[in-house]
Amino acid sequence: MDLAYLGALYGYNRWANEKVLAAAATLDEEKFKREMGNSFSSVRDTLVHLFGGEWIWLERWNGRSPRGLPTVAEVPDLATIRAKWARVAEEQRRFLGQLQPSDLEKAVSYVNSLGETWTYPLWQQMAHVVNHSSYHRGQITTLLRQLGAKAPGTDFLRYYAEGASNSPQG
Repeated sequence: MDLAYLGALYGYNRWANEKVLAAAATLDEEKFKREMGNSFSSVRDTLVHLFGGEWIWLERWNGRSPRGLPTVAEVPDLATIRAKWARVAEEQRRFLGQLQPSDLEKAVSYVNSLGETWTYPLWQQMAHVVNHSSYHRGQITTLLRQLGAKAPGTDFLRYYAEGASNSPQG
């Protein structure tokens, strides 16, 4: 794993998140919050989980170990999700910009919500975040289609086809 590749992944991740947020914005409030029986029951709840996952990992990389993800009560609507996520995306960009290649191999420990301590190299944690986000964006795609909304294409190569830079951090 190298910094250029991670930068590309995080550029893609921001782009894909924006695509999904834009698609979610086409839903009325009832559809946005409608319980659909998914692992996170609605488009809103899945977006809150996605945002929360990116937030908690960034916190961990900065030496903090929050004991839980943000709740729907803390992030109740699309405007709040967008605002908070934009700050996390900017902090991710800044974090990536300060890394040296040797930092990627460093072990980063954190305490999870169950009080368990886990340790992985930073590069594995950072790759996990993008993978996790891709997985849940796929769930949102299914929910959007079930709600009769148009789901965006968020494939990695589409990111480049739509004009993303080939430089680090997209």
